Amino acid sequence: MKNFAQKPMIAARTFLSPLRASVMEFESASPAIVKSIKQRDLLNVWLRLYARQERLPRFDEYQPERIAEEADDLVSYTIVGTGDVLRFRIDSEGTRMSHAYGTTGQGRYLDDYLGAKLEQIVIPVYLECVRQRLPMYTISKVKDLYGRTVDYERLLMPFSDGAGVTHILASLKTISEDGGFEIKNLMRANDVPPTSVLRSVIKRDLFHKLPGRIMPGDTIEFV
Repeated sequence: MKNFAQKPMIAARTFLSPLRASVMEFESASPAIVKSIKQRDLLNVWLRLYARQERLPRFDEYQPERIAEEADDLVSYTIVGTGDVLRFRIDSEGTRMSHAYGTTGQGRYLDDYLGAKLEQIVIPVYLECVRQRLPMYTISKVKDLYGRTVDYERLLMPFSDGAGVTHILASLKTISEDGGFEIKNLMRANDVPPTSVLRSVIKRDLFHKLPGRIMPGDTIEFV
């Protein structure tokens, strides 16, 4: 995946400690928990890189075949800071995010972009992704401008170009059982914050079975 031009860094401020993420509970899950077929395809590419190298993949190594088809739903972030001062700079964003939040976020820090109300329920998921060094998958329910319920499905995949997590790629999907819905200002349409339905860390069945690789639990026969 091609990296995007870096924006000038915004002056850092004291921010949330990674320990804040532990306030939320995250269930342990396998890749099968991801509902969207397209999101699962993106995750499978990450898993293959992770299994082949037995470490976090580099951001520029991530090259799904149909990445262009998913561009509207993808957001890439660079992790800025270390230790107790971590922020997430939005390096690129798809149109789905800018429509859902009503404004573009490219070049801004995620906490500033979200605002105080959403920051408290979104940032801990990103912090947990950094802490766990594993993909995160969440589902939240939100109401559009006309009161229709929409599922907001978020897949976060971590990458490392050095020590620790240096980048996160997010895939964002929206779906409504009512059929059509209004995505404009979806995340800011009313004063009621999104309701969390699922918060999970994908930490089971991480290794795709690659040719020549013996996986734990495999039966070996000698003839």
